[in-house]
Amino acid sequence: MELECFPTTERPPELIPGRPQRAWMDRFASRHPYRCLPLSMANCSGWELLCPTAFTAEWNGGNMQTDITLTPDHPNPDFHKLATSHFSHGVLTFHSGYLFRTPPGWSMWVMGPPNHVKDGIQPLAGVVETDWLPFPFTMNWIFTRPGRVRFEKGEPFCFITLLQDHTLHEIQPVIRRMDSDPELRHQYDVWEKHRSEFNQKIFRGDPEATKEAWQRFYFKGEFPEEAGAPNPEGHINKRRLKAPKFR
Repeated sequence: MELECFPTTERPPELIPGRPQRAWMDRFASRHPYRCLPLSMANCSGWELLCPTAFTAEWNGGNMQTDITLTPDHPNPDFHKLATSHFSHGVLTFHSGYLFRTPPGWSMWVMGPPNHVKDGIQPLAGVVETDWLPFPFTMNWIFTRPGRVRFEKGEPFCFITLLQDHTLHEIQPVIRRMDSDPELRHQYDVWEKHRSEFNQKIFRGDPEATKEAWQRFYFKGEFPEEAGAPNPEGHINKRRLKAPKFR
């Protein structure tokens, strides 16, 4: 299975596998947010497009295209191919520099880098049928208030991942009482008991619990011992996607 990436410009932005690190996560004591496996897995479940140059974007609050001013740190003849004020109303538009083609039945989810926080501007997300589309899409961010934001060189401005979105129409959400699944009910009750006891020990300053710091059932892909079920197969706590190669 291949994700085909056709450059639409002579020097397209660098495309790399998503990285788990986030600056705000690093600033926590003991890098605590990295203990949240769903958080760090989301960060690297796709590919990043990186800014080839640093620039400042400023919006004065107006609704015209000219109300956004874009200023690269250094003169760059290709800058107009990267970022523009196209849709007005405080929307900053990036051009990916690629036409992407996915296998039949696979679409592309286009978004900002997961859990990459920028003050004053919000990434917009879109789903694109890249299994047939013969032209590229844009990545857009919307200012949340008038002001100035920066994108640094090497900072991701777009994050892409794939999904089989046609099959979503076949899924029927069903709400059931947990008691209707005795095994699941048992596993949940055991986990809830362990979690409550562990949190109480942390609150009391229990040295063993403090040393352990956090429970690792999900991170390690394990059930609590009393649950009695074999550990699930196929659990992943580290993702390594492939980097692009030239053909």
